[in-house]
Amino acid sequence: MDKTERLELIARYGRAYNDFAAALKAIPREAWQFKPEPKDWSVHEVVIHLADSETNSYLRARRLIAEPGQPLMGYDQDVWAIKLDYHGQSTDDAMAVLKGVRQMTYDLIRNLPDEVWNNTVVHPEYEQPYTFEQWLRIYAEHPYVHIEQIQNNHQLWHAQQTKD
Repeated sequence: MDKTERLELIARYGRAYNDFAAALKAIPREAWQFKPEPKDWSVHEVVIHLADSETNSYLRARRLIAEPGQPLMGYDQDVWAIKLDYHGQSTDDAMAVLKGVRQMTYDLIRNLPDEVWNNTVVHPEYEQPYTFEQWLRIYAEHPYVHIEQIQNNHQLWHAQQTKD
């Protein structure tokens, strides 16, 4: 990844919270519990997942900067959604966490020296060393994947409402 691409991804990373929050506002609250299929996530669950994912991302970025070569913690997002009762958690609190930790990480990564971007850690889901650039590609895009997911949920919910 060259510096121009990295800077574009960092900017995208920095915009992601506002873009996700705007997409979320377009979905009526009564649609937030809807699940297209039993194993699919509702909008509510996506919000809580993003807070959990973002806190893991926050820690992973710091490990990549401060302790390269060290292992990262893995987690099973589907198990977390069930065992941590995502539907019982506050989406307002989750959005505050998401906003805060993403902003702190954005502030941290936007002025890092170039050589830090070569750091790697051990990720339990990857055979090869996990690079800081991989981290950036994944987490710059992650909220946008979920924007598409919640918009799809909303469309399916709306179609179901008009069919009934």
